[in-house]
Amino acid sequence: MTTIATKKRQAAAGGQTSVRGPNAIALFLFFLITAIAVGLSIYLDSLDVSDSVIVPVTIALLLIATYLLFALQIARQWEKAVVLRMGKFRGLRGPGLFWIIPLVDSISSWIDHRVMVTPFNAEKTLTKDTVPTDVDAVLFWLVWDAQKAALEVEDYRMAIAWAAQTALREVIGQKNLAEILVGRAAMDAELQRIIDERTTPWGITVQSVEIRDVMIPADLENAMSRQAQAERERQARVILGESEKQIAASFAEASQVYIGNPTALHLRAMNMLFEGLKERGAMVIVPSSAIDSMNLGAMGGLTALAQQAALAQGQGS
Repeated sequence: MTTIATKKRQAAAGGQTSVRGPNAIALFLFFLITAIAVGLSIYLDSLDVSDSVIVPVTIALLLIATYLLFALQIARQWEKAVVLRMGKFRGLRGPGLFWIIPLVDSISSWIDHRVMVTPFNAEKTLTKDTVPTDVDAVLFWLVWDAQKAALEVEDYRMAIAWAAQTALREVIGQKNLAEILVGRAAMDAELQRIIDERTTPWGITVQSVEIRDVMIPADLENAMSRQAQAERERQARVILGESEKQIAASFAEASQVYIGNPTALHLRAMNMLFEGLKERGAMVIVPSSAIDSMNLGAMGGLTALAQQAALAQGQGS
């Protein structure tokens, strides 16, 4: 897991850039004008032109080449250059080609206006019910005011990373573990609101916060798993008991029909006997009061005799 120190180094390494080398166009013009100056000086020297003319012309061309090398700047489509003149804010430049005055103007930083992604976490943070929890999250944000991002905060990338981490710890400390596990959407929205309030004065807006993972101690995770299994078993037993109650109610209602109609009871007994013999070929009848009331024993004996007679007739033929 990424430590706080590692995050700090990553944020510092990925901060806004204040120093950038000459671009390709400036280098091309520098070498081109330098070559022209050298070639022109050689040509003039071959014409026996005095050094009082050759030297100033060569120096002028070299100064122009040097000026273009440092004055010509290019900002990419998603960038803004923060230009300072004699230490004071001059304005924003870019995207595209722009000029600065060397030694007078300086570019303090290049501000990226694309949507940025910052991972952050809270390590071993206690919840409201004192459970140590590790939470990993991702922050999506962008700079909407490059001037504020450059002038109001030293390193806006590091600042937003720390603001996100402290907000996450604050929110975790106000919630129980169950609320964190089942209420991630609400927690994301709350984190977005808190972080956005802190970063708006810096010219930064938070688009969304997404919690990636919530890690709890292994012993607690096992205990929660056993609790969930016990809860599912309890629900299964409750459902089974409710089913038994409904079946008993149905049997009680059916018994009221059979009390005053013995013919229907015997027909039901014959149907049960038929279904048992059809599926299994045999039927075991255990002595009970139900057998006496439904006369299953007599009907079973008659059925057995009928089967034996049919079997003997088939063998004789």
